[in-house]
Amino acid sequence: MPAHVLSVGEVAARSGVAVSALHFYESKGLIRSMRTHGNQRRYPREVLRRIAVIRTAQRVGIPLEAIRAQLDTLPDGRTPTRADWARLSRRWREELDARIAQFTLLRDTLDDCIGCGCLSLNRCRLRNPGDAAAAEGPGPRGLRVAAGE
Repeated sequence: MPAHVLSVGEVAARSGVAVSALHFYESKGLIRSMRTHGNQRRYPREVLRRIAVIRTAQRVGIPLEAIRAQLDTLPDGRTPTRADWARLSRRWREELDARIAQFTLLRDTLDDCIGCGCLSLNRCRLRNPGDAAAAEGPGPRGLRVAAGE
C-alpha cells in the first residue's frame, strides 16, 4: 500500500463529505479505492480533488452520470488540474445554458400558469407548448400521473 493513501475517515474529514457519500460515489464509479489486507478502504490523495470536482458539478446541477462520464476521461493516478476542470466545464456549459433558458422561461411565464394540471390549455407554454396534450383528450392527466394512476 503506497504511503500517500488516506483512510475513508480522513477523506471524509478533509473533503467535508460524509463517509456514506464516499461509499455512494464509489458505487457509482466516480471515485476508486484500494483495499488493505484487512479489507479497509484506502484512497489515493488525488481523490480529494476528484471529490471537489464532483461536489462543484453537483452544485450546478450536473447529473452524477454526466459527472462520471467526464471523470472517466481523466487519467487515473493523477490529480485533476485546472486545465482538466476547464475542459470538463466547457462540456457542461451547453447543458447549463439550456437549463438557464428553461428556468428563464419558467420565471417569465409562471404567472400564466394556474396550476390546474389539465395540460390541455392552449396557452400553457410551460408544460404543454402548442397544446400538444389536447390530442389525448380533456382532463388533468398530469395530476393522475402524479397521484400514481
